Amino acid sequence: MSNRTERNAEDLYERDNDASLVTKSFADESYANETNPDLKNHVPVQRDTQDYADPMQPPHSNSDQQLDEDEEEAINQSNVMKDRLRHAKPQAANKYSEGPDEDDLPAEAQ
Repeated sequence: MSNRTERNAEDLYERDNDASLVTKSFADESYANETNPDLKNHVPVQRDTQDYADPMQPPHSNSDQQLDEDEEEAINQSNVMKDRLRHAKPQAANKYSEGPDEDDLPAEAQ
C-alpha cells in the first residue's frame, strides 16, 4: 500500500501527464435511441439535454422548514386523539383481532 504522500504524487503526475479519456464537454445520448422499432414508443427516454420539471422550487421547497412545521404539528397536543382508534370498539373476543391463525383456516385453504 502507498502512503498519503505517494498517492498525492501519483495523482499530480497523472493529472499533468496522462491524457483524459473524457473531455469536459462529453455528451453521449446514444441510449435515447431505441434500436428495436417495435419498442420505439413503449418506453420514453428523456435525453440529458432535455428540460425537465424540477420538484425543488426555491424558496417554496424548503424541506427544513417543512420538517420543522411537521414536528410542531406532531407535538401539538390539540392534535392528539383523546380516545384510541377513533372510538372503534373491539369486535372480537380477544379485543382487536389480527386475523385467523394457520390452525383456524378452512381445509380448502391449507
